[in-house]
Amino acid sequence: MATIKLTTQDFKQKVFNYETEKDWKYTGKLPAIIDFYADWCGPCKMVAPVLEELSNEYAEKLHVYKVDTDVEQELAAVFGIQSIPTLLFIDAAGEPVMQPGALPKYLLKKIIEEKLLSTEKGE
Repeated sequence: MATIKLTTQDFKQKVFNYETEKDWKYTGKLPAIIDFYADWCGPCKMVAPVLEELSNEYAEKLHVYKVDTDVEQELAAVFGIQSIPTLLFIDAAGEPVMQPGALPKYLLKKIIEEKLLSTEKGE
């Protein structure tokens, strides 16, 4: 399963509809990583193949989404994206954590294993 590009409309359906909900409510079934990026961004280009590998490695356990901040400016504004890449991690309980910067693969795997996949809903 490859990374999935999200439009603002896709985001509202698959992740969180910020127009109808006041409080954060993740609508997905699996934990997720959302990569806010731009095509011209050097660090974004470095992290992209790593996220692609991880999306394949954790295909049935995790979604890896990508949001092009140049195209989806409304979405970038709603989340206050100041620098790219910025990764939004959403664990199994649906709790979001925002992390700016291009993280190395070993650190992404650690976050996936220890934070995203280890939390059960309702804990």
